[in-house]
Amino acid sequence: FLEWFSESQGTHYMRGGVPGAYPNFSDSTVIPHPVPFNLFDPFGFSKNKSAESKANGLIKEINNGRLAMIGILGFISEQRVEGSVPLLKGLVAHYDGETMAPFA
Repeated sequence: FLEWFSESQGTHYMRGGVPGAYPNFSDSTVIPHPVPFNLFDPFGFSKNKSAESKANGLIKEINNGRLAMIGILGFISEQRVEGSVPLLKGLVAHYDGETMAPFA
């Protein structure tokens, strides 16, 4: 939703926009009703942060996403090939189906 909303209100980050810069719901004419909170920063915690702090937070968020992808791949690997991830051996049931079927 945030991706669609930011594209409807401005320039996409792949075309010169700023990644992670979402417009406020209250400034929008696209949403037909009042929205009490913004989805990106509902309580305004990052409003007064410095640019350095925001850049540091962005790096942390990117690294968190990378670790999540590695974790998901670990579970998928253990389901397909038992014992491929020693820490998950016996915790994850074997799966003989097509792992990528939902994406086909």
